Amino acid sequence: MTATDPALTALSQGWCALSLLHGRIEAHIERALQAGHDLSVREYSLLDVLSRQHEGDGGHLQMKQVADAVVLSQSATTRLVTRLEDRGLLERYLCPTDRRGIYTNVTAAGLELLGEARHTYDAALREALDEAARNPDLAPLVRVVETLKTPVPA
Repeated sequence: MTATDPALTALSQGWCALSLLHGRIEAHIERALQAGHDLSVREYSLLDVLSRQHEGDGGHLQMKQVADAVVLSQSATTRLVTRLEDRGLLERYLCPTDRRGIYTNVTAAGLELLGEARHTYDAALREALDEAARNPDLAPLVRVVETLKTPVPA
């Protein structure tokens, strides 16, 4: 394939459209969360991921798993955890069975803020998707996003 290959051009244009859709949605949600709850999208995502932990086997996430879930490096995730811990929204503690392991849990204040922010997040997501759907280049991607089903962990 050459640089002018139509398949490569279409692939590149599709990726650009997907990137544009993601950027617009994330920026819209970011503005709403910052204005309403003094939270970034990443902070919200981290609180959401950690709030889904549970006791028992496989119930707590390792930092690498958390980093993967919020799409950040491990060092950036650690800095994010520290910021939220400083705000009293998260707490860290040693794993009871392995003193080398550190778990992070959402505090009561973090759960309360997450609950308040969830409506804002959902509304901003819907608004951003509705706005993007009016763009003929993005409308097909919006339809795909709206039909995706998130797998439920067993």
